[in-house]
Amino acid sequence: MRLSSTQENMALGRSPRLLMLTARFLLVPRRDFAVSGPNEPLPVVRIPRALQRRQEQRQNGRRSTPRPVLVRPGRLLISARRPELNQPARLTLARWESAPLASRGWKNRRARWDHFSIERAQHEAPALRNLSSKSSFADLGLEPRVLRVLQEVAPEVVRPTTVQSSTIPPLLRGRHILCAAETGSGKTLSYLLPLLQRLLGRPSLDSGSIPTPRGLVLVPSRELAEQVRAVAQPLGSSLGVQVRELGGGRGMSRIRLQLSKQPPADILVATPGALWKALKRQLISLHQLSFLVLDEADTLLDESFLELVDYILGKSHIAEGPDDLKDPFNPKAQLALVGATFPEGVGQLLSKVASSDSLTTITSSKLHCIMPHVKQTFMRLKGAEKVAELVQILKQHDRAHRTGLSGTVLVFCNSSSTVNWLGYILDDHKIQHLRLQGQMPASMRAGIFQRFQKGSQDILLCTDIASRGLDSTRVELVVNYDFPLTLQDYIHRAGRVGRVGSEVPGTVISFVTHPWDVSLVQKIELAARRRRSLPGLGSSVEEPLPQLA
Repeated sequence: MRLSSTQENMALGRSPRLLMLTARFLLVPRRDFAVSGPNEPLPVVRIPRALQRRQEQRQNGRRSTPRPVLVRPGRLLISARRPELNQPARLTLARWESAPLASRGWKNRRARWDHFSIERAQHEAPALRNLSSKSSFADLGLEPRVLRVLQEVAPEVVRPTTVQSSTIPPLLRGRHILCAAETGSGKTLSYLLPLLQRLLGRPSLDSGSIPTPRGLVLVPSRELAEQVRAVAQPLGSSLGVQVRELGGGRGMSRIRLQLSKQPPADILVATPGALWKALKRQLISLHQLSFLVLDEADTLLDESFLELVDYILGKSHIAEGPDDLKDPFNPKAQLALVGATFPEGVGQLLSKVASSDSLTTITSSKLHCIMPHVKQTFMRLKGAEKVAELVQILKQHDRAHRTGLSGTVLVFCNSSSTVNWLGYILDDHKIQHLRLQGQMPASMRAGIFQRFQKGSQDILLCTDIASRGLDSTRVELVVNYDFPLTLQDYIHRAGRVGRVGSEVPGTVISFVTHPWDVSLVQKIELAARRRRSLPGLGSSVEEPLPQLA
């Protein structure tokens, strides 16, 4: 389209004016970017890095809108307060794959009241999985009279657990064993039944003036000694085998009284301190020993007991192999070491006891793992908030207990003074309970855990003295008021629930307060997310239990 003459004149008039303004803008130096020469660099405006980072965070905060969390239906392995940190049960992380931990920022004070749970992945204990309904104790090589007594004394024990099926046959063949399996898997019967059968086929030699037991079960605490004796005594009485207990804490007069009981003990269940005193004063002899058990062996081989245990082993004649056990008139001791945790380095200690060639190693596939059938909740709290939270938990449990829908509760503390102090607070809240801690006099400690087992009270405040080996099939809830100091202690405390024969499903609630608590919690959470054993507990015990058809 052709422009008119008037429009052409207006366009030509504007063009020189526009060109002149553009040239003026480009040629006139601006104040901020003026330079004296073409080669001189432009000035640099420096902004503090912290200020720049804050500005970037503000801008990102304005731009980013919260995205909806998409959770596909299905069971969870980890459930967190922040849903984006949940992990489905179907998801398996690779060994080197990074995991979004719910406890990652828990060392910051602002994380208080955060929480997450490791959910139940199965309902039955691992020791009962993959068992055939046709398996029985008769298939393991036990004599008919031992089977008959087991059925009379413990009719609820119908089939052997995986640990018992793997441990009893080599013990009956005369092998030394190291049995490492998760808590509550039936380890006590796995050594008691072969011990009783071995003594039935052995004559009782003339011992002279002092007691000479033919079987010895060494345990780390008086409470565990009472429990093992309570399991072994009914079995032994029906077979004509005398079972006695030797515990310390009451002076030499009490030890002499325990050893003077008639008839003398065929099987002695003892603590290291009491037995060491009796051996030093020649009140007992171990030269007729045919069977020696170290129950909770990892504890007995720890520094606190190692010197005493070394002395006791030195007084025992340990057999070099099965052939040394065949002469009934020259008895040698068969050795069984059982426990739920065997940290790194325990193999060096075992080399002092028996040669590796004579030791049969039996381990569970769930050794040092988070129990998959126990729900475990971790709560980030300040120290001043723990009492109120505990009182609320116990009162909720009391309301459920009155309806008959709940079991008993164990509350763990790290010191005896905390047990006593917390007990006074529960008294003020009219919450009935029992207390058990190592600084109590022996006369006061005697029978407390048995009263708790029998149901005289449904709440027990305790230290780790109640975490090792004690049977607690009625316990429904474990509360770690103080978080345990080591991963081994956590495994033993959590093992008080979800045991073989437990009447109720188990739950563990842990209060997390200190930075060192958070470090352990992060290791537990990472192991749970990756479905691996806890770090730092791997030992030379690597032979898994066979899978039964």
